[in-house]
Amino acid sequence: MDSRTLPDEPSAAEPRGAVAIITNRRGELLLHLRDDLAGIAWPDHWSLLGGGCDPGETPAVAIVRELDEEAGLTVGDLAELFETKDTDGSGQIITFFAGTWDGNEQALPLAEGVELQFFAPEHLPVLTIPPFIRHGIHRYLAARPGA
Repeated sequence: MDSRTLPDEPSAAEPRGAVAIITNRRGELLLHLRDDLAGIAWPDHWSLLGGGCDPGETPAVAIVRELDEEAGLTVGDLAELFETKDTDGSGQIITFFAGTWDGNEQALPLAEGVELQFFAPEHLPVLTIPPFIRHGIHRYLAARPGA
């Protein structure tokens, strides 16, 4: 067996993270307005909930932890979608997940960031969103039935 890492495969040492595309029954997407703080990736941008993997943690475990830590949110139907790299921010390999939740986002106990809000897809172009997140959302929306 060849032990070399292929160029397209992330090494175990590369930083990893996970984000979740959470939609409600109206097809709106839950976005998170990040804090405007120096030293964080993508300050003052609308993004998806998520974050970095702790050492030894898989993206699937990390996203469940991050949703709970950031917003007290539990999403039972999370499905792994694809991976991309945040080349302009954290440098992490990011795994995208998708799930549904129909609660009141304003009632969530937000522990990080400024605000949570559902947005209809047609409103996304006017928001300041990190490029890799925007690309991931477009990829997700294009793959939905009826897109």
